[in-house]
Amino acid sequence: MRVIQSNIIPFPGYIAINLFGVVFVRKGRWDKKDQRTQARIINHEAIHTAQMKELAYVGFYVIYGLEWLFRLVFHTSTAYEGISFEREAKANEGDYSYIYIRKHYAQWRRR
Repeated sequence: MRVIQSNIIPFPGYIAINLFGVVFVRKGRWDKKDQRTQARIINHEAIHTAQMKELAYVGFYVIYGLEWLFRLVFHTSTAYEGISFEREAKANEGDYSYIYIRKHYAQWRRR
């Protein structure tokens, strides 16, 4: 997975975004994070990359967008946090072996 530091992507307020398996990190904010935090962020984004691959990338973005819109309408305060892709990545970002044992479509499996 490639990591690119940028002043433009991601938008202000975010530290990282994964676009088709390439992680863009916000220059300045990224440098202020310690190595442990950087590793957690990269692991979080690696989980998203695995999700993207199994949904042929475009499917990931379509489902992500639809789920976000649904949650924005019905659960406004937790729209982002409630997205299944984000829940899985957040729950496992500290487990650095998770990406190797992750089951397909784990974002929709009960834990």
